[in-house]
Amino acid sequence: MKHFYMKNYQLIRVCLLLFLFPPMIIAQQKTDHLNLTLEKVWEITASQNRQLQLASLYLKESDINVLEAKDKLLPELSVIGNYALNSKLLIYNDGLFSSPENVPVSKYGYGYGYNLDFNLYSGGKDKRNIKIREEEEVRRQNEFELQKNNIKYAVAVVYYDLYKFMQFRDFIAAEITAEKKQLITIENLNKNGTVLKSDVLRTSVKLAKLKLSFSDVEKKIEITKQRLNVFMGRDNEDPVSISNKEIEAGNIKDFEFTEYVSMALKNAPEYKIANNNIELSDLNIKQAKANVLPKVYLYSRYNYTYPQVSFYPYSNDLWSYGQTGVKMMFSLDNLYKSKHSIAHANTINDQEKEKANIKKDEITIQVKEAYLQRQQAWESEVTAEENIIQSSETVRVIRNSYLNQESLLTDLLDAENLLLEAKFALTSAKVNLKLSHIRLLVIIGIL
Repeated sequence: MKHFYMKNYQLIRVCLLLFLFPPMIIAQQKTDHLNLTLEKVWEITASQNRQLQLASLYLKESDINVLEAKDKLLPELSVIGNYALNSKLLIYNDGLFSSPENVPVSKYGYGYGYNLDFNLYSGGKDKRNIKIREEEEVRRQNEFELQKNNIKYAVAVVYYDLYKFMQFRDFIAAEITAEKKQLITIENLNKNGTVLKSDVLRTSVKLAKLKLSFSDVEKKIEITKQRLNVFMGRDNEDPVSISNKEIEAGNIKDFEFTEYVSMALKNAPEYKIANNNIELSDLNIKQAKANVLPKVYLYSRYNYTYPQVSFYPYSNDLWSYGQTGVKMMFSLDNLYKSKHSIAHANTINDQEKEKANIKKDEITIQVKEAYLQRQQAWESEVTAEENIIQSSETVRVIRNSYLNQESLLTDLLDAENLLLEAKFALTSAKVNLKLSHIRLLVIIGIL
């Protein structure tokens, strides 16, 4: 009876837990078993990466700068008011050292009114300033795209590092299992006097080294998972699971080298930024030249003042006065000063054009390097696959000959090590092929 009540108590407890916390349990199960693809990791990174979030705030700031520049086109309107204590109003009719005439005015005074200024023409500087802010916004967008592409490539490197280490772990685990079976076989042969004790020791040493390598790879996996979590803006200890299947080559559309260069000069954010800087320097030249042009303003003033002490005869009465008109200013000193400003702006423009040419050469070299690296990675994969076939056959032959006492254990162990290294090399080659293609897409700006 007691056992019956205990069993039902446990059942009720489990039901309550499932009732109270089903979403949490299901979500945890989904998190634990969800294999993240690289595209999914990129998607999470785009929305949660802290560096990209900061870059988005900079982009938002540049958008506000455009609105601020447009605000400069609006007229300046202000309301003014004042209250003051007045001194005596002394009139020196016969000069400063004569006895002044004391004109009676109020001991206090006040005034209020408005001022209106509207810029009709200033050499186009205000409208051009809007174009400058818009061009800076475009440059900031290109900088954001450049940073996003670089982060995507960095994420891909970490993602495929994790894949590579997981593959290495599986290879080592399988090798440990096979080596344990082989050790049992060698121990039995030693008991029968077929092989020497040294063969048992050598196999044991190899097994110990494999276990140490397995532990090292496990630690690398944990570190790489933490790096991936940081890129995705998640907690360091959040579970990360990716697919451990063979890397598929995918549909990699190949172009000629010259086509890649053309795409890079059209789409690469770095080259777009260089062109943005040229456009900004062109606008700054026009701004410098605009300093020698006249400025025309529409203005309006109207004020109420007490007492009236601005015009004779003076009065202790409230009075009002206003003006509306057009005023023009022409800076004579800028006729000389602007020469140096224009020369400086022209020099900056020449520098930016030269920087753009340098960047064009750099991008061309980067495309060539990435293009050749991808070819080399493909050749390495083909070679690694051939090495796997040859190493597997070598291990099979030497293992049979060792069991028949026709070869040494050292030959077998060396052959097994070469086969394991060939598996590592094949995985690394496949990863490098993927990464070299992604890097090429990053450089030409179409990732």
